[in-house]
Amino acid sequence: MTTKDIIKKYGKPNITGEGYLVTIELPYPMRLAWDTDTTVTKMRCHKLVADNFLGVFNDLLDVYGYEKIKELGIDLFGGCFNYRKMRGGTSWSTHSWGIAIDLDPARNLLKETAKTARFARPEYQPMIDIFYNNGFESLGIEKNYDWMHFQIRK
Repeated sequence: MTTKDIIKKYGKPNITGEGYLVTIELPYPMRLAWDTDTTVTKMRCHKLVADNFLGVFNDLLDVYGYEKIKELGIDLFGGCFNYRKMRGGTSWSTHSWGIAIDLDPARNLLKETAKTARFARPEYQPMIDIFYNNGFESLGIEKNYDWMHFQIRK
């Protein structure tokens, strides 16, 4: 989706997310990616994709189980809502609306390709499928960079 498409569907972003963000309770605790001693049990996201995110997290738990999620680092929360421009760009990041999430950013770097990105490995294919089945896309799959990033498709 273009920024124009996103604004048409999700509205204009603002620094606080007022008017469009809701808080969802996660079905399992996640760890903050840059401080793994900090537990994340809630997440703020756009109200129109809250059910999509809950679908992802519930499906991940059903398919992998909590211990495997932790072992694979799928629980390493890199953020959802973050009012900012795209890195190196002038358009708003999809994080500005809370319609994207980053997971395990340290092992799935921004410009990393499938050759080395953790999420490009076979054991993560069910995770990728779960995101797609819940209306998201992976920039790793679509563009072969930013494997940590999953955003709503439409």
